[in-house]
Amino acid sequence: ALSDPDWASFTLGVFICSTCSGIHRGISQISKVKSVQLDAWEPVEVEFIASTGNDAAKAKYEQKVPPFYYRPTASDCQVLKDQWIRARYARKEFIYTERQEPYSAGYREGVLWKRGRDNGQFLSRKFILSEREGVFKYFNKHDAREPKAVMKIECLNATFQPVKIGNPNGLQVTYLKDNSTRNIFVYHEDGKEVVDWFNAIRAARFHYLQVAFPGASDVDLVPKLTRNYIKEGYMEKTGPKHTEGFKKRWFTMDDRRLMYFKDPLDAYARGEVFIGSKENHYLVLSGLPPSTQGYHWQHGITIVTPDRKFLFTCETEFEQHLWIEAFQKAINRPMLPQEYAVEAHFKHKP
Repeated sequence: ALSDPDWASFTLGVFICSTCSGIHRGISQISKVKSVQLDAWEPVEVEFIASTGNDAAKAKYEQKVPPFYYRPTASDCQVLKDQWIRARYARKEFIYTERQEPYSAGYREGVLWKRGRDNGQFLSRKFILSEREGVFKYFNKHDAREPKAVMKIECLNATFQPVKIGNPNGLQVTYLKDNSTRNIFVYHEDGKEVVDWFNAIRAARFHYLQVAFPGASDVDLVPKLTRNYIKEGYMEKTGPKHTEGFKKRWFTMDDRRLMYFKDPLDAYARGEVFIGSKENHYLVLSGLPPSTQGYHWQHGITIVTPDRKFLFTCETEFEQHLWIEAFQKAINRPMLPQEYAVEAHFKHKP
């Protein structure tokens, strides 16, 4: 729904925003774009757009969008928006379901460029996603028999990270191994290819959750398929005794897991903190205890958990405000039964 759209496609009969108008120009064989205010319109074009409109186009081009297929929002990265428009209008994937094969078949095999752990170079790796086996795996050599890593669909997440990865099609895949988070960073030169992988992961997760929660509706399951991080960025932290110096680390808030890394592209977190709810005696405070020693950034945050206090500092007051807001949201939310199991694991971590 657009309020005051600036552009329209007079061949598809839809009004579009300025961001999408650029993408539509890329499929000019199908979509021809004009400015609503500035361009001259032929009577026949005006008539066509008046008789079609966005609702009619949606009914035609989105007849069969699978529930798991990711519909981009304004804040999503370019490749998601670009491929959504191409899937709808150029490839007509949601009119002809056989064109959804690449992500709905339950099995997908192909090549992605994966960041190496030691030297940070991206290398071509073979990936397989198998719903039947319940896994996503990759192989270091294309003819290797044994996979280098096996990730269970049950604990898989994927999120687009073009800025962090330094590639417009960069995807961060995370999974749990021994209840600790592992990251892999991949991309493909072809935007369709990487978005198809993303939607294939979502499809596999959707089918897994349908079996795990047989009574749940699509509306309940879809938000659980993949998730973007609540917040990421640099903070400084000190150790449990609060006497060690503060060290700068990259922090990622993933649901209730606050993880920190030496480098944003590290495969493993250096540590994780569970952020529970206020009913369970979790608390976030602005500032640091008066006894805090050592040089550190000025804008402190204290997180009180039932076991200990965690001290963090931010470079700016604005960053401090954003982090406190993110923590407060998690703390204000009552814990789900399955989150108690996660919390218990954090308590018994060596």
